[in-house]
Amino acid sequence: MGCRRRPRPTARVSGVTSLCGVTTLEHLNHTALRDTVITFRDAMKAHAPGLNKLNVYPVPDGDTGTNMARTLDAVVAELESTDSEGDGAHAATYDAISHGSMMGARGNSGVILSQILRGLSSSLKGATEGSATKVAEALKAASSAAYQAVLKPIEGTILTVVRESAEAAHNAAHEGQSLAGMLRTARNAGRAALARTPELLPVLKDAGVVDAGGAGFLLFLDSALHVVDGEPIPEPEEIDGPSAEQLEAAAHRHSDDGVDVSELRYEVMYFLHLDDAQIEAFKHGWGEIGDSVVVVGGEGLWNCHVHTNDIGAAIEVAMDLGGRPKQIRVTDLFEEVAEEHDRREDTLGGEHKGTAGLPPVNCAVVAVSSGDGLSELFGQLGVQGVVTGGQTLNPSTAELLAAVEAVNSDEVVVLPNNKNIIPVAQQLDALTTKTVRVVPTETMPEALSALIVYDPEADAEANHEEMISAADSVASGEITQAVRATRAEVGAIKKGDWIGLVRGAPHLPNGIAVVAGTLDEATLALLERLVVPGREIVTVVEGADATPGSTDVIRAWLEEHHPDVQVEVHRGGQPLYPYLFGVE
Repeated sequence: MGCRRRPRPTARVSGVTSLCGVTTLEHLNHTALRDTVITFRDAMKAHAPGLNKLNVYPVPDGDTGTNMARTLDAVVAELESTDSEGDGAHAATYDAISHGSMMGARGNSGVILSQILRGLSSSLKGATEGSATKVAEALKAASSAAYQAVLKPIEGTILTVVRESAEAAHNAAHEGQSLAGMLRTARNAGRAALARTPELLPVLKDAGVVDAGGAGFLLFLDSALHVVDGEPIPEPEEIDGPSAEQLEAAAHRHSDDGVDVSELRYEVMYFLHLDDAQIEAFKHGWGEIGDSVVVVGGEGLWNCHVHTNDIGAAIEVAMDLGGRPKQIRVTDLFEEVAEEHDRREDTLGGEHKGTAGLPPVNCAVVAVSSGDGLSELFGQLGVQGVVTGGQTLNPSTAELLAAVEAVNSDEVVVLPNNKNIIPVAQQLDALTTKTVRVVPTETMPEALSALIVYDPEADAEANHEEMISAADSVASGEITQAVRATRAEVGAIKKGDWIGLVRGAPHLPNGIAVVAGTLDEATLALLERLVVPGREIVTVVEGADATPGSTDVIRAWLEEHHPDVQVEVHRGGQPLYPYLFGVE
């Protein structure tokens, strides 16, 4: 039988050579840990799509795998900015892992992973050598740190997998096993713990999946064994994810337990400057308004994560304790799309179009745009600052602030164009010397209507009042496609169904209004509900996936059923939403 191990990164530490010519490391020093983290990042990226499918949300979601991969991207970026050799390389490596993971953590799984890495690196930083015993102690420290970060630790999650791996590592090291043997024992225990997660957490059993975060953590042990002993990284497996029946069973299980996490729509994350003595009160305050509360950090700076339906309260809890939130990120868990986040990361900072040589105005407008066509429309209507974002993208406070500072006016009106972005935009006035007013637009059609009455020569207060009134007159509709099966008030939704959402229509509740098997059926059914007597203008914004044939169907239906309504069609270019409608 031949050797099957792949070559691994060269870690300059003492080792012994196996029969297959692969050097097995006896100690894990800072260079080997650095190689492990980089290998872990690469493995996580490869496995992220499969891990994402273990989630139970019915619409596009960044999910566990993507959030863990993006967290590791931040750690690797910090490692690459530090020296890997020299007298200070040891401490610099561990500090980079600790700091990079806290500052770059994304999502619930990313924040917990950051605490695992922080506990691990902190423990190893103080060790003279990374022997099997020391690494096992570091894994125990990582597990303890992860549990401490979570307000309500739940067994059957990544916490269980890390804890049982660490306990097995501790026992193996004290029995005299080598570094590679200890890691292999820890991984075997972790795999067994992962297999049992459905028994510990009934919602996983109902959905027919194991815990995604726990599966992600095992890739760390795989990566360590790759570096230490040359073991190959497991190849990603094809994962189908939960069926519609399993998702429905999981939803009922949430309700039976009295904790309907699937209905907590918003993920709120921010960095918080808060005295360490107040952090427990902060955690408990968040526990009253949401779930999945994870808070990591120390010495006055914390990375905070919660799932909630009350975005404002999530920010007010910190401020009531004298804290200062910054870099607030609000994500709609039903709308976030990992690919679009990656696209925005590729052009970090957004596109502040037209900021060079801008004419001075009494009041400028900054608008969030989800498509290049919408950006052009906004520019034609006088917008000086356009930030990439919207329904599937949540730009950061820093991105919005950069656009505000770039426009050629001391008074600025901001159009966030998404409910999630409104609370982030409302922080801007306190962060700049400029006067900033936010028109709380939740959709792109509301923004287009508000811009019709925008007067660049008026002040921000006057524009704020007029633009709010104009935006409030619009009923908005959106067409998108379900990426997972679920149930809603309108009935069962299958993967691939077309769904129509309503926002701001006085006669209809916000949310999913129609479900249909085809794009045209969903579009016409949504228009039938939106276009009611008294409406005079229908604005149609074509997305990237709109087709000329479907647009013709819309025009013909409106001409037949509402011949007196004025129809305006614009190319928006927004992803995932073939059509946006504004009805006035």
